[in-house]
Order: sequence, then C-alpha cells, then structure tokens
Amino acid sequence: MQSAKVTLWRSALFQCLPLLFANLLWAQQPLQTLAFERSFPGSDPEHFVVTVTSDCKATYQSNGKLTEQSAADDSYTYDFVMTESNCTKLFDLTRRAHYFESDISSKKKNMAAMGVKTLSYKDSQKNTKATYNYSPIPEVQELTARFQALGSTIEFGRRLEYDHHYQKLALDEDIKRMEESLSAIGGLEQIPAISPILQKLIDDPALMNMVRSRAQRLLAGEPTRP
Repeated sequence: MQSAKVTLWRSALFQCLPLLFANLLWAQQPLQTLAFERSFPGSDPEHFVVTVTSDCKATYQSNGKLTEQSAADDSYTYDFVMTESNCTKLFDLTRRAHYFESDISSKKKNMAAMGVKTLSYKDSQKNTKATYNYSPIPEVQELTARFQALGSTIEFGRRLEYDHHYQKLALDEDIKRMEESLSAIGGLEQIPAISPILQKLIDDPALMNMVRSRAQRLLAGEPTRP
C-alpha cells in the first residue's frame, strides 16, 4: 500500500514538473511594455495615454474635463489590471505589426486629421516608437480601435465615479449613454477595466435599483434594457 502511494505521488510530481518549469521560465521573462498615445485638439480628452505591461498591469492618463470649471491642466490617472485575453491580444497584434520598427503611417495625401497617435514598445532588446494619423496596416488599425475604445470606457467610468459622489440622479442616464456609445465603437469588451467602479454602484443601497441593475448587467457582459 505504501509503495502504491509513493508511486502515485511520483507520477503526480512528474506530471506537474513541466507546468512548474514553464511558470518559472515565464516569471523570469523580462516585462514587455506597450503604450498608445493620442493627441487630438478639440476632442475630450484632447490627450490620453494607455500603458500596459505583459503582466497585464495598465495605467490610463488623460487631461479630460469633467465639468466646465475643471482646470485647463486637470489630469486623471487610473491604474487597473487588464483581462488576460485583451492583454494577450494587444501584444500579439504588436508582434504581428513587427513592433512598429518601420513606418506605419499612410502615405496618402489630404487625409482628414484624426489625431496624432503614437504606438511604442519596449523590452530588454527593443525600444521602438511610431507616430501616425492613419495607418493602412490592419494590426495597427485594430490596436488603435482597441486602445481608443478602452480610453472611452475609462472616461465613462470616471464620469460614473464622479456622479456617484456628486450627482447620483445622473447615473442612470450616464449608464445608458455609456452602453450606446460603447456598443457603437465596439468597446463593451473593455468593461472589465472599470469593474471596481461598477461594483461600487452595485453595492450602494442608496442608489436606485434601476442604476444598480444596469451596472450589474454591464459588469456581467449583458446588454442593458431600455
């Protein structure tokens, strides 16, 4: 009996060893850093930056205004953990875009101004950066769409947090407008980035049930109702 237990223990250990070694190798890999920056005078925010590392830790910074009384240099910083699937997708697109080592900007003349955008990548061997108004490269287009949708999502989350503190009656309209806007730009998959803010609304018994249920459905990835 004792010999059988030892045999089973050894078998389990040998089965786990490849996974343990893989995790050790992954832990020893240097962090990769990916950043997206957009400057677009006249938009709100006029400037924002998203930085994400290969361990899925991310930071969003912007100069968006919440009220007309906001200072011209009002800045906002939000730290969050990106979902593993979204994080992996961003770095895969970066790899397929050859880490922005070449010119990614369109050569067409007289293109409409869509904001100056910069993608940058850094690891232990590479440090690359590319600036563009519009790129014909599919991977860069998808990166741009994903980062801009993420920026919109976080700005909506910022608005929800502000109104939760200062004007709770505006929350229901905020959530409706957020879902409509994010649905239009394909940004609903970025909702997990603002899950702590939505959870605050869900957990607040002082809010209307309609607001809390809408927040719950959004957090669960379900469409809200009219």
